Amino acid sequence: MSDDRDSGGSAFIAFILGGLTGAALALLYAPRSGRETRELLNEKMREAEERGRDLGNQARVRGRALVDEASEYIDRKREAVEQRRDRFSAAVEAGRQAYREEKDRGNA
Repeated sequence: MSDDRDSGGSAFIAFILGGLTGAALALLYAPRSGRETRELLNEKMREAEERGRDLGNQARVRGRALVDEASEYIDRKREAVEQRRDRFSAAVEAGRQAYREEKDRGNA
């Protein structure tokens, strides 16, 4: 059974590759000389490479920000759980102490 999340990524990659193939074919059949077409292709490839690098950098920065946010969230929740645990322990201890005092009063 395939995972639905993978199909979206595969479709996107297929779409991009199809677009690039179509663009390359359009440039090859355009009424330009071979040199002009190669220069244009090289320029477009440099632009695509630069854009890809920019997108990769943005993804890394955003990924780091998400990791930082998740870490902060986990730390806050851990502190809240520890505080609740401490309050619960104090309440249990107070209950034990009250039970002991009541028991001592009953024996006296």
